[in-house]
Amino acid sequence: MRYLTAGESHGPQLTTIIEGLPSLLPITAEQINHELKRRQGGHGRGRRMQIETDTVEITSGIRHGKTLGSPVALVVTNDDWKHWTKIMGAEPLPEGVDPNEIKRQISRPRPGHADLVGGMKYGHRDLRNVLERSSARETTVRVAVGAVAKILLEQLGIRIVAHVVEIGGITIDRQAVEGKSVEEIRAIVEEDPCYCVDPEASAKMVALIDETKKAGDTIGGVVEVIVEGMPAGVGSYVHYDRKLDGKLAQAMLSINAFKGVEFGIGFEAAHVPGSQVHDEIIWDEEQGYTRRTNRLGGLEGGMSTGMPIVVRGVMKPIPTLYKPLQSVDIETKEAFKASVERSDACAVPAASVVAEHAIAFEIANAILDQFHADQLPQLQQQIEQMKQQAKEF
Repeated sequence: MRYLTAGESHGPQLTTIIEGLPSLLPITAEQINHELKRRQGGHGRGRRMQIETDTVEITSGIRHGKTLGSPVALVVTNDDWKHWTKIMGAEPLPEGVDPNEIKRQISRPRPGHADLVGGMKYGHRDLRNVLERSSARETTVRVAVGAVAKILLEQLGIRIVAHVVEIGGITIDRQAVEGKSVEEIRAIVEEDPCYCVDPEASAKMVALIDETKKAGDTIGGVVEVIVEGMPAGVGSYVHYDRKLDGKLAQAMLSINAFKGVEFGIGFEAAHVPGSQVHDEIIWDEEQGYTRRTNRLGGLEGGMSTGMPIVVRGVMKPIPTLYKPLQSVDIETKEAFKASVERSDACAVPAASVVAEHAIAFEIANAILDQFHADQLPQLQQQIEQMKQQAKEF
């Protein structure tokens, strides 16, 4: 399975085409729109979320609520486009028109963004040509793709959820998560302003976000994605580029502003002996092989173990500050205080939704790579056979 996205932050629409889905998978726009709404939520979001109400239009690949096996095309229209038609139009500017009056050209790169390096790479003196595409607005359709992947995974008995575990140094009590299923976590997260399982930590996060916003600053945090119901043996130890944890790490780090990733106990493994890192293998007739603990986050040797997959990503504070940092104008070479387009004081809750869907796509893709089923019933049958074989091994 693969997909491409297209579109600019202030362009007419965001588009994605997904290729490789099995046929007969039931999908509705309503299911995708629920996830798009979650991406726009979370305490700390800025004005853009009040301007746009993201909804998807399915333009191909689905008929009467089920996939055909052909590419699925999804479109999200930008409501704000009406204010940008001249600035972002695709047609050449008319003769005699001053580009400076139309294009809102930008020559001042913002620290922490793609502006300066992107301009160097593609030869753009107008840095708007960079920021329009490098914007996190693109994650809208990545969430739409992940929503489709989640629908597929649910049909295979695999469920996924993300939640916020830290914002600005405030961390949750791990006991708030332990023992809870994906569905139990989701029920709490979807009602919480910070998408957090721990209500006490969430209240402190809300207060810190408000305080940070008043100070004109931004804060980051850590999100965790949990995947339940994975069969053992998805991925491979044979080649480096087939390792499932490698693919999941790349997916997490591909999200705007994400700078670190870990599985299970992650970097804590550097501080404790091996006896407190590796998961002892146990067996019983009902479940087959399981692990006494899940410190490695459901992954061994680049493959799923059958235990829940647990992956975390760290998001840096958003670099667009209302208390701007110093930069240099690329035309005059003079120092200046970086401009503000729009900014969130904290986008960690929303980023957890993006992480959930980025991971969902990679999980679904790894399964389709391994089974190559053209029809959903065939794929469901193969997954059940794989689970049974692992149990009887």
